[in-house]
Amino acid sequence: MLGWLAAGAGALMAARAISRTLNAYDFNGKVVLITGGARGLGLVMARQLAKEGARLVLCSRNERQLEDARLELAGKGADVLVMKCDITKEQEVNDLVTNVQNEFGPIDVLINNAGVIQAGPATEMTVQEYEEAMNTHFWGPLYTILAVLPSMKARGGRILNIASIGGKISVPHLVPYSASKFALVGLSEGLRAELKQYDIIVTTATPGLMITGSPRNAIAKGHNKEEYALFKIMDSSPLTAMSAEASARKMLDALRHGDAEVTTTMPAKFGALLHGIAPGLMTDILGLVNRVLPGEGGIGKKRAKGYESESRLSMSDLTARTQQAARQNNEL
Repeated sequence: MLGWLAAGAGALMAARAISRTLNAYDFNGKVVLITGGARGLGLVMARQLAKEGARLVLCSRNERQLEDARLELAGKGADVLVMKCDITKEQEVNDLVTNVQNEFGPIDVLINNAGVIQAGPATEMTVQEYEEAMNTHFWGPLYTILAVLPSMKARGGRILNIASIGGKISVPHLVPYSASKFALVGLSEGLRAELKQYDIIVTTATPGLMITGSPRNAIAKGHNKEEYALFKIMDSSPLTAMSAEASARKMLDALRHGDAEVTTTMPAKFGALLHGIAPGLMTDILGLVNRVLPGEGGIGKKRAKGYESESRLSMSDLTARTQQAARQNNEL
């Protein structure tokens, strides 16, 4: 009896794997818009999609980084269009989508990747940090989704919203970031349920730390050098962070197969599991973690970029992987 059950389970798993393969979304020839696509994870995703024959549209606020990304991708034979756009401004997003549709055609795939991060005690954060995070992680994705929706409703499409494990577990010293990512997760999950009727499949990504090289562009407050060094070390460690390339592959595979959600890294998966089972215990653990983090003081409520907060520790061997990723992924 157990043998028959095992055989049946094996057959079901094999059938599911075959079905996933046969029904996988083909990116070849599809117009893919990646926000924040000029550097970091967005650029890594663009490289991988280019190899699959996608027609890429990258947007960013930084024209120089956009041109560097365009030259790299076009030099490898990719069909790529770059456009400057601040996704926190609705009119700029609407103009971007109109221009893309005129030059490249309708957008088949939207990847909401653009992000900001501010590290420091909640008492040193101001309304500015919360507004900045919400504008980038909630309103920006909403603007892009609403802009592509009329075309996608007629043709179908795919949307990948890159949130964070911080959108499931609110992490000390990253409260504006986490609050805004929680909002994005809620938006993404709700839209998946409603837009499926139009053959628009929405996938929510809640990745753990990724070695993209992006910490140097983060905002640090309070004891900014200590905050930044700790963030950069965690971001560089193989125990806590996954390479940008592996992270991108996992998220693009989830998008390809129309999965509802994808979480990367074992610490993130374990944290999500524990939070789901015992949210109070998880909060208590994070409260203990908070006690060993840098306290108030330093530059206080002032803001410093990561690259303005470098120290011997943040430039040590402990952060070598992040420093290398910054050079590779157009973060400098």
